[in-house]
Amino acid sequence: MTEFKKIFLDTSPIIYMLDKNVVESLKEKTQRIFLSINEQEIEPNFVISTITCEEYLVIPYRTNNQSAVESLWHFISDSHITIYEVNMDIAVKAAQIRADYKYFKAMDALQLATACVNGCDLFLTNDSQLTQFTEIKCATIADWQFD
Repeated sequence: MTEFKKIFLDTSPIIYMLDKNVVESLKEKTQRIFLSINEQEIEPNFVISTITCEEYLVIPYRTNNQSAVESLWHFISDSHITIYEVNMDIAVKAAQIRADYKYFKAMDALQLATACVNGCDLFLTNDSQLTQFTEIKCATIADWQFD
């Protein structure tokens, strides 16, 4: 993969990094991707949205797993991840995305819109449907190719 400066992390890469119950091959590949991105000459800027936090935290709250909740906050802090809130510009962009890609879910469109509005050049996910989006590069964990 080429060098990326601003990388939006969809919820799945966060889950793969933090969840103890993830298939080991997904966890290992995601860790390798993070390492390869961090080894670039250009220091990347990782970003997420408040939606990523909401999606990730459902299971920890449902299972009363305070350790998993704290792991998310530590990961965000330790990785210097910027969190963007959804605002009207993002909502409008998400509506445009859903108009153009009628099978995209609202949350996915909001995630993509957050990445677009905030100038990301890579959207890292594991939802292959989202790779149809052409405004920014969308890459899946499963299809990631190491240089």
